[in-house]
Amino acid sequence: MRVSDKALGVIKHHEGVRQRPYRCPALLWTVGVGHVLYPEQGRLKIEERGAFPLRPEDDRVFPMEEVNGILAADLQRFERGVEKFCPVVLTQGQFDGLVSFSFNVGLGTLQRSTLRQKLLRGDKEGAGEEFLKYCMAAGKILKGLQNRRIDERALFLS
Repeated sequence: MRVSDKALGVIKHHEGVRQRPYRCPALLWTVGVGHVLYPEQGRLKIEERGAFPLRPEDDRVFPMEEVNGILAADLQRFERGVEKFCPVVLTQGQFDGLVSFSFNVGLGTLQRSTLRQKLLRGDKEGAGEEFLKYCMAAGKILKGLQNRRIDERALFLS
């Protein structure tokens, strides 16, 4: 399966789309829809990341066609991950919700989640409710994450 245009819209809306490279909160050079330009930078201690330079060829405005191509390539990993970790028949909406969720929290979180456990047991309604439990960062509910999970749950249940 591949994510639908509807799911792409949800992901872009919640992740944001940036055509110029910027440093994300983890001080990693990022562009497009949350794409880390230099994975090796992530292996540095956070206090060392600020000295990591933006390469001259990346100091530009990325055309939307390129941003969309990078996103499509990034999403393939999450599409494969959802298929691997959720080997049940999924509707397009369920697949879309799971890919968006995984893109945000990571495939490891999906693999360990009660959301996945309920889905594998056939409790799709219960799995849908689990999205709403992933709205916290640093021990606090974040409105942006809450809104994203509501949208992902709606995709999943559509």
